[in-house]
Amino acid sequence: MAKLAADTLKRTLRPIHLWAIAVGLVISGEYFGWNYGWGVSGTIGFLVATLIITVMYVCFIFSYTELTTSIPHAGGAFAYAYRAMGPLGGLIAGYATLIDFLLATPAIAFALGSYLHFLIPSVPVLGSALFFNVVFIMLNISGIKESAQFSVFITILAVAELLLFMGIIGPHFKPSLYLRNPLPFGWQGIFAALPYAVWFYLAIEGVAMVAEEVKDPVKNIPKGYISGLATLAFLALGVMILTGGITDWRRLSNIDYPLPEAIALVLGRDNGLTKLFSSIGLFGLIASFHGTILASSRQVFAMARSGYLPRGLSLVHRRFKTPHWAILASGVISFAALFTGTTSQVIVLSVMGAVLMYIMSMISLFILRRKEPELVRPFRAPFYPFFPALALVLAVVCLAAMIYYNLILSCIFFAGLLIAGLVLFATGKHRMEIEDDALLEKRVAVTIPD
Repeated sequence: MAKLAADTLKRTLRPIHLWAIAVGLVISGEYFGWNYGWGVSGTIGFLVATLIITVMYVCFIFSYTELTTSIPHAGGAFAYAYRAMGPLGGLIAGYATLIDFLLATPAIAFALGSYLHFLIPSVPVLGSALFFNVVFIMLNISGIKESAQFSVFITILAVAELLLFMGIIGPHFKPSLYLRNPLPFGWQGIFAALPYAVWFYLAIEGVAMVAEEVKDPVKNIPKGYISGLATLAFLALGVMILTGGITDWRRLSNIDYPLPEAIALVLGRDNGLTKLFSSIGLFGLIASFHGTILASSRQVFAMARSGYLPRGLSLVHRRFKTPHWAILASGVISFAALFTGTTSQVIVLSVMGAVLMYIMSMISLFILRRKEPELVRPFRAPFYPFFPALALVLAVVCLAAMIYYNLILSCIFFAGLLIAGLVLFATGKHRMEIEDDALLEKRVAVTIPD
């Protein structure tokens, strides 16, 4: 094995890579998972939930970009919360981010296996999910530039496929089908559907995890976030609305492969386009699967470098300049999660982590504005404090709804957080001064005299 280098990452990423990572991280949300929202809210109920979540993400991303460009750290929300609130804040945000990305990975792996099984019934879902895990762990270890170039290629294919999908089913859309039984559970179904609406955008914040590997992060990170969010909003609304108007939505509300099934309903299961779509449909899932492995490993790397996880996980491979032990650790957790639970349950837990992370990030933004007014903010949240406040309020509403409708899963989620907190205090890390120069660096404005 090659020798290990210090915990330093290589800056190679450009705006096109960031767009591809942002869209690639999320785009599987357009392929599966969101349709479970129909099952608890109906078409109109889920449309309203999606519009609410879209507003939340617009406000959140414009606010989060201020944090990402001010503190370009691989830990993302963990770094911002530690800077703003100290060890306990860092722990909560770090735990939430880990749950977000580490559980998104097996959820996507489940869908990958389901799509492949739809195409080739003899291929088992679990076996193919485990196979994809191994392949993409190896790809991520091979180097960030190679991984990013693959992200660009696979993401462009995934976006093109969704546009093809909309083009195929669009002529078959019937408003009467879309509006059939649109609110079966009343307006309260909107709140039950919120976590599945979040799935449309979940993980876009993962661009922050590669902040230390971006060339000129001040200029390039905002470009990546904003272009990525615009792409995803268009695709999410287009796919959701058009799919809901081709058949009774209940036929598609409880499966992991709604898009190929939708095309099969329109064109027939044996049609060449149906088979073609099912084949290339793997691209969108692969794009997100690859991206979540990338983002989750950087979160593990950053927390290990800061002393919250075993230090060995922060070692960087001398040849590939990637945190290979962090990537392998993330893969082990994904493997374990594949043997437990269902796709919908894993999605809810992942979304719960994401929403708690959003809450901690917005609180951090407000605290840092007051605590460190001199901090260089190359990108400032527009319409401050309205945008971050609205993002915070909507995230709190979303978390409350998830707890109410998923009480057992919520207990599991917060029990894990409690255990992590007890370990933090038992080991004395709540009193430890963090040893992470990348996090503690004070980037302040400098006035040059005339």
